Amino acid sequence: MTSLLDHPAHNESIGYSFSQPTAAPVRQHGFYPYTDNGGSTLGITGSDFAILAGDTRSTSGYNINSRMVPKVFKIGGDDETGEGAHIILSVVGFAADGNALKERLDSVVKMYKYQHGKAMSVSACAQRLSTILYQKRFFPYYVTAILAGLDEEGKGALYSYDPVGSYEREQCRAAGAAASLIMPFLDNQVNFKNQYIPGSGEGHALEPRKAEPLPRDTVEQLVRDAFTSAVERHIEVGDHLQLMVATRDGIQEIYHPLKKD
Repeated sequence: MTSLLDHPAHNESIGYSFSQPTAAPVRQHGFYPYTDNGGSTLGITGSDFAILAGDTRSTSGYNINSRMVPKVFKIGGDDETGEGAHIILSVVGFAADGNALKERLDSVVKMYKYQHGKAMSVSACAQRLSTILYQKRFFPYYVTAILAGLDEEGKGALYSYDPVGSYEREQCRAAGAAASLIMPFLDNQVNFKNQYIPGSGEGHALEPRKAEPLPRDTVEQLVRDAFTSAVERHIEVGDHLQLMVATRDGIQEIYHPLKKD
């Protein structure tokens, strides 16, 4: 009678699913082309103006690459100075992608003017920017964009985007490294969140204060206060504040000093 011990030994060459791994290690290749160059931007609209602002610091980790790298640009101007532009774009994140996106949108707006004999509206530009971002959704621009200008009624218009083209019209928005510090401040001071009308009730019966457009001088002061506070608590924000204001008369560019350490 044949014993179980008489069966041949296990053949190591058989490819069982639980066989031992080969001696050669598994190698994985990949590359990550993005980096975050720091900085922050914000936008606020009024009844007849729109403001976009950003700091000028460019960083790589704890290193400062440059103290003068603007993040807010005029779109559709006649020359390098941006004369004749009526739309503003801010980009923050990967600086190279931000510049590429700005150049592409600027070319689109200029071609529209040459082909149609009129300037592109800010709402049409907002839709076109969404399409540009969505076309690159599988290898997206590593930026957070905000677009601003005046709409057909002369009111301030502000559009915020995610990297793949989803966008929304808002009254205010912050983006970039210090967005989590600035946005709560804007929610309270611009959108009037958690603000109530004194004497309108007691406890939870208080009537919320309704959001309304703020005057330009108040908005400019809020922008300066927001960045002055942010640079105290975030190392990737600082050096200079670049502020662009779009009105019926064109776009005005203003610079203010910020903390440099």
